[in-house]
Amino acid sequence: MALLRHRFEILGAALLFSTGGAAIKATTLTSWQVAGFRSGIAALAVILLVRGARRGWTWAVLPIGAAYAATMVLFVASNKLTTAANAIFLQSTAPLYVLLLGPFLLREPLRRRDIGFMAVVVVGLLLFFVEPGARQATAENPRLGNALSLLSGIFWALTIMGLRWLSGRAGGEGNALPTVVAGNALAFVACLPMALPAHAGPVDWGVIAYLGIFQIAAAYLLLTSGIRHVPALEASSLLLLEPALNPFWAWLVHGERPGLWSLAGGALILGATIFKTWRDSRTITEPGAQPA
Repeated sequence: MALLRHRFEILGAALLFSTGGAAIKATTLTSWQVAGFRSGIAALAVILLVRGARRGWTWAVLPIGAAYAATMVLFVASNKLTTAANAIFLQSTAPLYVLLLGPFLLREPLRRRDIGFMAVVVVGLLLFFVEPGARQATAENPRLGNALSLLSGIFWALTIMGLRWLSGRAGGEGNALPTVVAGNALAFVACLPMALPAHAGPVDWGVIAYLGIFQIAAAYLLLTSGIRHVPALEASSLLLLEPALNPFWAWLVHGERPGLWSLAGGALILGATIFKTWRDSRTITEPGAQPA
């Protein structure tokens, strides 16, 4: 029963993460205002609600937090310009950049068996640009939004590599939460000059509060509780609920419809990620297995 509870915690985190696109589109505030105020609330909430966020602070948290801050600001901006599906699927190309940059930044060699995964992700990525998508009320500039989503994926890859380096350097994973706080605080400070003055109604502030408290802080609280007890492969698979549901909420709340090429590209990216995660897990667990 305890393991089942922890699985539901991870699913709950993925569910909260997945509502970001629809919620961002539900406010009339600008990208700078949404990104800044959401992150300011989230930084305060995480450090108050999650005990681990108050431990493990080092100088290295700041540059990794800066990459995370860029990820979040770009994700908000892309959601304002393109469909929620395009924003989340293009950000999900981050593993491709991890593989490309890993040999240079982490001294992790590129394996032959990763080349097929990279090829599939590249094909999926290119499908988004076959037809950027028609303009909609919730996606006014799909081409620019897609480009910002790509940049968000690159900065997310840098964040992942930074956390991996920091974890190995510290001998544990305790520094992830301070990075979340630092990233949100940096995003708030960076966006604030462009976010003021802010003229918004109760609905706008309600959405911002939801994004900061629930979509980020509460989601990380659930994730940090569940991830300690659920195997990595299973946790990674459960978290894929986020990109799967993100376009659904945008369609349900706003009637937003992603293009067929985007859906095909997203299916390739997520399918390749699931297969790679499963295959890597088998390689690790098989006795005497050697990386290809």
